[in-house]
Amino acid sequence: MNEDSTNFQKTAEQAAAFQKIWMESMSKLMQTAFTITPNSPPPEVVRQIRSGIFQALAQSWEEFMRSPQFLDGMKQWMETAINFRKMTNDFMAKVRSEMQAPSRDDIDTIMLSVRHMEKRLLDRVEELSDQVTQLNHRVGGPAARRTAPKAAKRRRTAGNGKVETH
Repeated sequence: MNEDSTNFQKTAEQAAAFQKIWMESMSKLMQTAFTITPNSPPPEVVRQIRSGIFQALAQSWEEFMRSPQFLDGMKQWMETAINFRKMTNDFMAKVRSEMQAPSRDDIDTIMLSVRHMEKRLLDRVEELSDQVTQLNHRVGGPAARRTAPKAAKRRRTAGNGKVETH
């Protein structure tokens, strides 16, 4: 009950501060409307009223937005929004866990592991191809003459991620 009365009092203070700012802006508007000289032509009177209204509104809203009550209210709103986002993230994580569904982090980790494994395998296949080519050159058989251009071509195309075999 004590916390409820504190919240009520805080809300009442914020409403009173807003009412004060609003009343001040309305009084400034009225002062502006009555400072116009009667000898001014009508379009000038309208411009002066409009200018005075905009100036009074701008000043009163700037005071309101810089007031501690407004800043405190915005801080509370942001904290509530952050807490709501955390709660929804936790809830969705719990739902995925209960459904035994993988999270995005799980999928990203698996994809990264597969890419590393693929690269290691391609590197190893390339090393084995080079070793076979070197062995064919040592033996000096007719297969060495046919295999050498293919191995060189494979090494040239490996730079762009594609392995061609002809």
